[in-house]
Amino acid sequence: MTLPVLLILGAGPGLGRAVAHRFHGDGYKIVLAARSDHRLGQLADDLRGAGTKVDTVAVDLTDEEAVRRAVDEVGRKHGHIDVLHFNPSAFRQKDPLALTVDELLDDLRLGVAPLLPAVQAARPYLRAGARVVVTGSAAADKPWNQAASLGVQKAALRNLVISLDTTLAPDGIRAVNVQVDGVLAQSGTFGASNVASAIHAAVVRREAEWTPLVHYPG
Repeated sequence: MTLPVLLILGAGPGLGRAVAHRFHGDGYKIVLAARSDHRLGQLADDLRGAGTKVDTVAVDLTDEEAVRRAVDEVGRKHGHIDVLHFNPSAFRQKDPLALTVDELLDDLRLGVAPLLPAVQAARPYLRAGARVVVTGSAAADKPWNQAASLGVQKAALRNLVISLDTTLAPDGIRAVNVQVDGVLAQSGTFGASNVASAIHAAVVRREAEWTPLVHYPG
């Protein structure tokens, strides 16, 4: 029996690493995707040192065709994708009077837009019971004016996830935005391991309990 596969888009040493650890503990094969080969290599080595089964794929998430190719490559290699975790966001410290249209669109191109080609490319490999999960933020409801584009990203992402969930649900595939209502920290409630556990819990819920939005802490 093949292991279930978790693909993390926008994997990094914080939450991405913690999510990989949490799902590996549940028997998943982990695939990390990010832009930097060097960063991916360091993260993969760290996870492998802890006994995690890891593959990596370098991809520029702002390149639509590259995203499609990378996700299709993962699907073809493993035959299925069971959880797709979308984790990237762009932080730009500019208020709405300083932010330019091009800067806003650039940030959306990383923090929201790649989810579309990723899910479209993954769809042939998503079986009934597969899940799409994104890292949301309280910025969707309470944006910090000094990082105006982040709030726009997170609000748009939440909206898109609801549409994805409605579209995929008839085939037994669900999507969820886990809205982290606080600032990620080294430890405590908003420590990466606790947030990763909340993401895992949102993914493994029964169909009867499903909602496309989960707040953490709930």
